[in-house]
Amino acid sequence: MDGRLLHVFDMDGTLLRDSSAGLEIAARLGCLDELRLLEAEFAAGVIDTRGFAAALYGLWGEVTPEVVTEAFDGAPWIGGLAEVLADIRSRGDLALVVTLSPDFFAGRLRGLGVDDVVASGFPPPPFRTAPDPAGILVPEDKVTAVDRFRTAAGLDRDSCVAYGDSGSDVPLFSALRHTVAVNASPGLRALARAAYDGDDLGAAYALGRELRARA
Repeated sequence: MDGRLLHVFDMDGTLLRDSSAGLEIAARLGCLDELRLLEAEFAAGVIDTRGFAAALYGLWGEVTPEVVTEAFDGAPWIGGLAEVLADIRSRGDLALVVTLSPDFFAGRLRGLGVDDVVASGFPPPPFRTAPDPAGILVPEDKVTAVDRFRTAAGLDRDSCVAYGDSGSDVPLFSALRHTVAVNASPGLRALARAAYDGDDLGAAYALGRELRARA
C-alpha cells in the first residue's frame, strides 16, 4: 500500500450546508413542501431510498438540465470546498464523494476537482423513464463503493478518511477508523472519531488529516 490518502465526503448536509440536492432542485420547481414531506417520511422510515427515488420521479416531471445547473451553482456549498479539493490533489491524494442523491446533480462535483462520485442512478433530465430501483443506493452501499474505489487505487481502509453528517453515513463510519462528523446529528457525532461544526471544510479536513497522522 502506498502513502496516499482517500478522503471520502458525503454531500447532503456535509458539503451542502443545511441542504440537499433534493431541496435545492425542489426550491426551483416550486415543490418544497412536498419534498420536505418526503424527507420526513424517509427520516421516519416510512419509505426507503428506492421509494424516495420513485416519488422524486413523480414530483420532478418538469426538471431540466438548466434547472439542475441553476440548483447546483446556487447551492450553499460549505466554505473552503475548492481549497480542500485543490490541497488533496496537490498532495497526490484522492477525493471521493459518495451520496444517496441523484447522480445528475452530484456528478457535477467532478468539475470542482473530485476524483470520482458515486450516487444514485437516475435517468438524465428531462425524465423520460423512471429510475431503475437497482441503481438507487442505500446507506450500506457507501461501504461497498469506498472499498471498490480504494482497492482499485491500491489503498487499504486505514488510508481512508470519511466526512459525513447523518444516519446514512453510519455504515461507513462503522467500517472506517478515521471519521469526522461535520455539522452532524448526535448519533453520528457519537460514532465519529472527531467532530467539526461550522462553515469551513478546511478545518474538518485538518481534523481528518490529524487523525490519520496520529494513527
